Amino acid sequence: MSAIVVGSRARYSARARLRALQTDIMDLILERELDSGDPLPTENELAAELGVGRNTLRESLKVLQAVGVIEIRHGFGMFVAPSGFDALADGMAFHGRLSLRHEGHEAEQLVDVRQALEAGLIGASIDAVTTEQMQRIEAAVMKMEEAADRGETFAEADAEFHRLLFEPLGNDLLMNLMAVFWKVYRKIHVEIGVDEVDLVHTAAEHRRIYEAVAAKDKPLASELLSRHFDGIRAKIKRVVAER
Repeated sequence: MSAIVVGSRARYSARARLRALQTDIMDLILERELDSGDPLPTENELAAELGVGRNTLRESLKVLQAVGVIEIRHGFGMFVAPSGFDALADGMAFHGRLSLRHEGHEAEQLVDVRQALEAGLIGASIDAVTTEQMQRIEAAVMKMEEAADRGETFAEADAEFHRLLFEPLGNDLLMNLMAVFWKVYRKIHVEIGVDEVDLVHTAAEHRRIYEAVAAKDKPLASELLSRHFDGIRAKIKRVVAER
């Protein structure tokens, strides 16, 4: 057997062992019913309990820190990381942006997921939205309209509109997935830009969505949100074609 094959298998085996160790650490956290912010055993205690060396343990702990499972505070110890999806969001946003250098498939898939989520969940949000929340949604629309009239972009107000639109659902995962989309969108926005006509048209689209939600017209709101993503798809295709 060649040295290359043996080396490849050894590397694969090492990766498999590290993944297994990461699973063991997560299982330990769950079995001990630790929660966000709770301290973990020390490195020495973990190494002894899991039957591994300190160096191997540290490699796995670094991976778990990177994906947001644990938090290492130097001088204080290790803790279960606070709830959040920052690591997931950063990774998905990176690959979405990276795909713009090639076919753009990942970026388009993010748009597909967000379109399905927003068009599919708007009915439930309409059922839950309050008068005060509707006022904040309209205020975001007005910010977009005012910016469009001045020929200024309004990415922040746009993001705020969509966040407020689904805030009534109280779904943190949905909010985090939408944040991923905005990280990708902002990169595309910087690269291709928009003109004044696009701004006015986009602001008007948001006004129509708001009006459908205010009228509690679920089918129309869902249809408008679904069509709302045609523009970003066209922009992704344009970026990819120009590279």
